[in-house]
Amino acid sequence: MVALAGPPNVGKSTLLNALLEQKISIVSPKPQTTRNRILGIVNGPGYQVVMVDTPGLHKGTIPLNVEMMRIATETLGEVDLIVFMVDATMRPPQPDSDLAECLSGRATPAILVINKIDLISRAKILPLIQAYQALHNFAAIIPISALRGDGPETLLNEIVARLPEGPRYFPDDIPTDATVRSIAAELIREKVFRLTGQEVPYGSAVVIDRFQEGEELITIDATIIVEKDSQKGIVIGKRGAKLKEIGTAARLDIEEMTGVKVMLKLWVKVIKNWTKDPRILAELGF
Repeated sequence: MVALAGPPNVGKSTLLNALLEQKISIVSPKPQTTRNRILGIVNGPGYQVVMVDTPGLHKGTIPLNVEMMRIATETLGEVDLIVFMVDATMRPPQPDSDLAECLSGRATPAILVINKIDLISRAKILPLIQAYQALHNFAAIIPISALRGDGPETLLNEIVARLPEGPRYFPDDIPTDATVRSIAAELIREKVFRLTGQEVPYGSAVVIDRFQEGEELITIDATIIVEKDSQKGIVIGKRGAKLKEIGTAARLDIEEMTGVKVMLKLWVKVIKNWTKDPRILAELGF
């Protein structure tokens, strides 16, 4: 069991998808895209790595953010190895920072992954490694570019070398324990993140109302939940154009994932301040 942890928007989900060689964890340029634990199962000769992609570590006061932080920090205590990922373009945190505190005092070994090295000069990599060495006693420090596929194989070898022997918990032909239904909801939410402005994503969620699976067609009815009437207008767009764009992009991704034609219908509903309502959060699976 391996936790994939770190600050928001450093590329954890991109790395997981690269290791699996398929998309199960949604990705967007906006932070806090991942809200819950996503399980990815990497199989190879003589090993099975169960990787848990966690929400980005950040401070938050509203119930949604507090729950995301609880999920992330609890996961760090439930695994055999921590892969802690940072962004090469960001300044390393101080030893007394919140990020350093997440790792301090833990007996679980941690590998540091410095991602996005394609965005900096090679001369800056060594000073970065030295700065992070002062932060925590990492078992290894590996610079990579998850987006370009430069380094994930080296990281996987480091992970496998440090895992304890144990049983194979999952069949070797499944990449995740998530259902197609739940991944479909996430893919719709990803398109909301990618295709709407800054105001909408953090106040949005997706609920699958109907999921009917056939041999040649999957029928999905889904509701996009937002917090404000203004957000609803943005998601729908002029004459429904934005909602149609979101639906088309999501449908194509779901079809690629399943290999089956998809009929997708979307609605938009306002539930004011749902991110602060523990009851609504529970209904959404938190």
